Amino acid sequence: MVAIRYEDIVKVPKALLHDHLDGGLRPATVVELAAEVGHELPSTDPEALGRWFAEAAHSGSLERYLETFAHTVAVMQTAPALRRVARECALDLAADGVVYAEVRFAPEQHLEQNLTLDEVVEAVVAGFVEGSAEAAGSGNPIRVGTLLTAMRHAARSQEIAELAVRHRDAGVVGFDIAGAEAGFPPTRHLDAFEYLQRENFHFTIHAGEAFGLPSIWQAIQWCGADRLGHGVRIVDDNTPGPVPTLGRLAAYVRDKRIPLELCPSSNVQTGAVASIAEHPIGLLRELRFRVTVNTDNRLMSGTSMSREMALLVENFGYGWKELQWFTVNAMKSAFIPFDERLAIIDEVIKPAYAKLIG
Repeated sequence: MVAIRYEDIVKVPKALLHDHLDGGLRPATVVELAAEVGHELPSTDPEALGRWFAEAAHSGSLERYLETFAHTVAVMQTAPALRRVARECALDLAADGVVYAEVRFAPEQHLEQNLTLDEVVEAVVAGFVEGSAEAAGSGNPIRVGTLLTAMRHAARSQEIAELAVRHRDAGVVGFDIAGAEAGFPPTRHLDAFEYLQRENFHFTIHAGEAFGLPSIWQAIQWCGADRLGHGVRIVDDNTPGPVPTLGRLAAYVRDKRIPLELCPSSNVQTGAVASIAEHPIGLLRELRFRVTVNTDNRLMSGTSMSREMALLVENFGYGWKELQWFTVNAMKSAFIPFDERLAIIDEVIKPAYAKLIG
């Protein structure tokens, strides 16, 4: 088999479902925006700041990890800043070969300069539209859908769910909850999820990363999640062996084709798994779960979709066939209409990989 080069991975179309807007800023942008608002940073040199973000995120200290987001969120409090960050996000993803992305953010975290929730969403969506148009003009077309996130430790999930539905025809394609799993089960936000189901709206739930199977079970069976944010701990519900035996919950997730938004590098950072080589993504792929590959926080993990795929190639020996499988899985699981998903699969993804697979 011909070795897969990183520069070739960059060129192939990729689909991304789990990416946080406040976790993907350019270091130089953080420096410039911080100077505008007088926010103090660990360094004002973009390269040094980029290293600081990576070191803090890899430190094993939750306090240091959370501090990284304090700096990015602090510079995302005005409409021009939000629009710029979203525009650059679309451009960066497109330059990495991503043709479809769902990028999430929590509007409730961007109200310190008296923006309304609607103004926050409008600024971000405008930035995505602007960046996507610019990327297409450069020969790197991308479609970006927005997911609105509610913080699971707060009490605004119903409000954010209604906000998402209000903007469903203007760039918002889904809803999410995020934040600490332990002590903040998804069932605390049941009213929001029931409302979304009544509105025929899509949602994913962060579950099964820091906390285990009970979090996944609640997200699916109580809340009705369409997808699982991370969901890596579903691997705990099987009996190892030459032919692993799936537990009831794991079998249900696989049988229902519930997508897993796996984020390999991030899972290593947060201690959910020990290393890329030991990541359950290998076993979950072999067992034919609906596995997708994602970035989570590109700045903190120093990563991109191409890098995540390159790590899987390096550690699991995957070829173009497997990379296409992950990509099609993600596109099948997107929160846009079926015919639009199919068009991207049939007209963009499969033709590109066909040239490489032969």
